[in-house]
Amino acid sequence: MTEKVTQQQINSVLWQAADTFRGKIDSSTYKDYILTMLFIKYLSDAYKEHLEEYTKRYDGDEQRIQRALSRERFVLDQQSTFDYLYSKRNDVEIGEIINKALERLENENTGKLRGVFRNIDFNSESILGKAKERNAMLRSLLEDFNKLTLKPSVVGSEDVIGDAYQYMIERFASDAGKKGGEFYTPSMASELLARLVKPQENDRIYDPTCGSGSLLIRVANQVPNKKVAIYGQERNGATHSLALMNMYLHGIDDAKIEWGDTLANPLHLEDGKLMKFQAIVANPPFSLDKWAMGFAGEGTNDSKFKMEASLDPYRRFEWGVAPTSKGDYAFVQHMLYSLAENGRMATILPHGVLFRGASEGKIRKQILEMNLLDAVIGIPEGLFYGTGIPACVLVFKKNRNRKDVLFIDASDEENYEKGKNQNQLREQDIAKIVNTYEKWEVIEKYSYVATLEEIKENDHNLNIPRYVDTFEKEELIDMDRVKEQISNIKQEIKEVETKMEKYLKELGL
Repeated sequence: MTEKVTQQQINSVLWQAADTFRGKIDSSTYKDYILTMLFIKYLSDAYKEHLEEYTKRYDGDEQRIQRALSRERFVLDQQSTFDYLYSKRNDVEIGEIINKALERLENENTGKLRGVFRNIDFNSESILGKAKERNAMLRSLLEDFNKLTLKPSVVGSEDVIGDAYQYMIERFASDAGKKGGEFYTPSMASELLARLVKPQENDRIYDPTCGSGSLLIRVANQVPNKKVAIYGQERNGATHSLALMNMYLHGIDDAKIEWGDTLANPLHLEDGKLMKFQAIVANPPFSLDKWAMGFAGEGTNDSKFKMEASLDPYRRFEWGVAPTSKGDYAFVQHMLYSLAENGRMATILPHGVLFRGASEGKIRKQILEMNLLDAVIGIPEGLFYGTGIPACVLVFKKNRNRKDVLFIDASDEENYEKGKNQNQLREQDIAKIVNTYEKWEVIEKYSYVATLEEIKENDHNLNIPRYVDTFEKEELIDMDRVKEQISNIKQEIKEVETKMEKYLKELGL
């Protein structure tokens, strides 16, 4: 019987492979090479095992074997397999050989893999260095991956590969610091959003800033049979590629992940209008500067360009245009315009969106008056890669049957686990937030239901401490007792000074 390879063994080899690059190039860059190689290795090993099965089943009948292989999820020819690349590991053109293998893989699987590898160049001198050191790195990478066996019969479950991919993405995000936050939302924060939007079977699920796709996968996993339609868009080309590979490794073959700037060029359209989704989740880049430059004409000077609502053909910014230096409400408005009737939406944002004035205040007022905001949830600081600032989750709903807003302050120390580099939401913390939200419950020093009138009285300011009183009363001070303690301290000082004077006289000083 074939011995199974464990999740831990796979993770260990993968992290060892990362040592090939560590210290030579930035981890936010080398993750693309490691994760692409993992994808190739898995496809190759699965293909190789199926080839062996069909060869045995059809007694070497080449025509029947090839017909069976052509019906597989992915089709590979000999020169796009990992084994072929490994055999060429000492070739001086190994970078170009890998690139050509990826190109062949795309061409053989255009329906699924078209453009997936276009942003990943294994022969890049600017990233991987000159030929000698580049070839040495790629040789080491292939040798590390050769230690892994990822055949389905050995791995046991496809989830193991998907989980290994997820593990690596999370480790890279942690390593990459600020850049890590651009492509990965920590798993428990993703879990919170997924449970808040409660996706249903046949829902369209959308993330307009999907990064490596981990948040979308979390939401899809809330539906037991995963019978949902997944949509996402990502501006960074290499991260878009990771998202597609991530989907395939989690058994999601029909996700529609587009590459481009969601605000200036939204790519999920129907009949020329924004597509509508039943569940939307997002962790957009916090307070994105120059978010509107994609609307500027050719050669427009950054400092002279002024974004106006009329420049957007989809009319998303009619409630107000977000400040040039802070794109938070631009993303919120895009998502609200993309929300289907009875749709649910949860997004992570910096606290500033709750109280900043000017155009943001105007947009916030409009959202409240249209009765779209359902809940404001304060979450702990230090949860996200690359930023220590506290954040909040805003939950929105179309066609709400109530007019008030639930405020939850889950940022207190008892509501998370402190970590060395990063704080963590635990299962109990998520359950408490979700239960409070679902029961619409008022809990002292934790949650409060505010009427629209109360919010209006606060000039549409949503700052959580205005609604959830977490103030701890200090014990009353007994002034008589304090007076007595001061008197005792004075007496003790007097006695010490008398003793010191005596000792100094004895010493003749």
